[in-house]
Amino acid sequence: MANEQNQNMGQGTGHGNKLQIKAEDKALSGVYSNAAQISHTKEEVVLDFFLMHPPMGKLQSRVIMSPGHAKRLAAALTQNIKNYEKSHGDIKAAEAPAKAEDGSTTGELGFSSK
Repeated sequence: MANEQNQNMGQGTGHGNKLQIKAEDKALSGVYSNAAQISHTKEEVVLDFFLMHPPMGKLQSRVIMSPGHAKRLAAALTQNIKNYEKSHGDIKAAEAPAKAEDGSTTGELGFSSK
């Protein structure tokens, strides 16, 4: 079994208590993603994170959450980007994924704000 660490992330439970988060070492190291795809049903939002390295891509992680939590995540990302830009200057948006040799797009992969 992997070595586990208790991480107190300072997240409130809404009842004045701190919630301790247990994370395995592998999760703490994180994964790199240079492309994403977001899909949804009425009940959930699915975030797929990919590592695109020609000639193929690999699904690195899939996160599934409720629409309400996805909206909170979007607000938190927006606020964090504003804070980052205030401290470090404007972020230049990444270019859209390249088109395939036949001129078609590579699908809905990439960080898109559609």
